[in-house]
Amino acid sequence: MSDVPSGLKYTKDHEWAKADGGSVAIGVTSFAVEQLGDITLINFDAKVGDEVVAGKAFGTIESVKTLSDIFAPVSGKIVKLNAELETKPELVNEDCYGKGWMVVIATTGGEGDLMDAKAYSEFLKTAAH
Repeated sequence: MSDVPSGLKYTKDHEWAKADGGSVAIGVTSFAVEQLGDITLINFDAKVGDEVVAGKAFGTIESVKTLSDIFAPVSGKIVKLNAELETKPELVNEDCYGKGWMVVIATTGGEGDLMDAKAYSEFLKTAAH
């Protein structure tokens, strides 16, 4: 079963969100990485300074198996992009909760439907079947 660190919030689209003051770091979960397989490309459709809306896509993640959208779990302004992923998308496979983070968003309050680690673990039990 996938690793679900406590202290993070999760979406039904398998993104994680880590709040730090007024900003939130975003990435994809280990479950998403397992489903995708080897990640070959990360493409951000948004740039620093752009507004994103909770539940709306801001980029894509491509793997040997598929192409998937990356959704914003919160609304706000992108303040940082992990530019290293442009040349090293495999960082998401290697360390999805660390070096594989995607963006940092300064939140404007509009949080999507976020779950804590326990709720996300329960959700995975139903999603895995």
